[in-house]
Amino acid sequence: MIVSLAILPLVLLAVGTPVFLVFMTAVAVTMMFVMPLPPMALQQVLFGGLDNYALLAIPFFVFAGELMSTGGIAHRLINWAMAMVGRVPGSLGVATVGASTAIGAISGSSVAAVAALGKTLYPKLVDSGYGKERAGGLLASSGAIDIVIPPSIAMILYGLAAEQSIPRLFMAGVLPGLLMAAMMAGFIIIVAVRQGIPSESRFEPRIAWQATKEAFWALLMPVFVLGGIYYGLFSPTEAGGFACLYAILVALFVYRTMTVRDVIRTAGSAAMLSGQVMIIVATASVITWMLTTQGVPQAIIAWINALQLDAPTFLLAVNAMLLVIGCFLDPTSAILVFAPLLVPIAISLGIDPIHFGIVMTINLAIGMFTPPFGLNIFVAQSVTGLPAHTLYRGVAPFVIVLVLALIIITYIPALSLTLGPQI
Repeated sequence: MIVSLAILPLVLLAVGTPVFLVFMTAVAVTMMFVMPLPPMALQQVLFGGLDNYALLAIPFFVFAGELMSTGGIAHRLINWAMAMVGRVPGSLGVATVGASTAIGAISGSSVAAVAALGKTLYPKLVDSGYGKERAGGLLASSGAIDIVIPPSIAMILYGLAAEQSIPRLFMAGVLPGLLMAAMMAGFIIIVAVRQGIPSESRFEPRIAWQATKEAFWALLMPVFVLGGIYYGLFSPTEAGGFACLYAILVALFVYRTMTVRDVIRTAGSAAMLSGQVMIIVATASVITWMLTTQGVPQAIIAWINALQLDAPTFLLAVNAMLLVIGCFLDPTSAILVFAPLLVPIAISLGIDPIHFGIVMTINLAIGMFTPPFGLNIFVAQSVTGLPAHTLYRGVAPFVIVLVLALIIITYIPALSLTLGPQI
């Protein structure tokens, strides 16, 4: 079983096999040679893994993110962030982080943020003195904030895998996400001062007011979505549906940047992206089921208890492990496979599962831009045209900055739990 569910997937990942095929191959080999089961069992677990109402939030938020990108909402948020920064040293880089945070509060997709920001800001960052390496690294790494700032697709999946409240997870991600953004912005300011990177322009109230008016309806979107969840007006799934409807109405009738045909075309693109996520959810659920039926979680808990690890040491070990895992697996796959194994151990050590979910999400968010297989690196490479080794050097300082943020968030649970328990 160790060979089929551990070694075989690592080999397949190393040769570039798609993640869902890695899972399916591991499951098929296990069922054929280790756990002889009727094919009907595989079918039942596959479709059973998708039989959850909360999963509907994923295609909704993916659709909302696509609408945001094609409907001009993302562009207005970028302009607003740039107008609000003013004469801060390295203001364009700080605005990039701010725009990514604002986009994350709508789409919850790191890849969508990198694509949207890269097309608009990469040439400006290079011209402003950041250089290709640092500009590409900033774009690839700033998208990590989007996985932590609610609404977050990764947190929806963690809530399902760990049987935790998704609204609480959403609110618990607010302060950690803002801390990550603040530390990245602070690092950019320090670099700008040391290397003489100028600010774009002085803050002008007239320009800021104009940008705020243009972005007003875009800025209201996260307020409505998160406010509705926080005050119990609707569930995360219903919030996703509301976000789609709101984005359609704004794009069609307020900004008038889309037609009905454009909306339908965008829906098709969102359906493709959602399908990619859902097939990973289905196949990962079979892996989790197999491990559970074989008593693997219970065996791991017993082993950890035998080591007599305390909570801080366990969190340190989990951080080290997940940072490595994030280099090879996307957050969706990693959460669905490892959350059911790690959460019971965390609870047994007295770690709040909501706080643990934030720690796990941030680890995997960092993995999104960590070499060699960080997905954001590939997206940034396609947008900027930079070679991978240039982006590897560009993201290295931001990996260090966000690992420092991770350590702070890991050992100060109040950052995650101050808002979360209010729901």
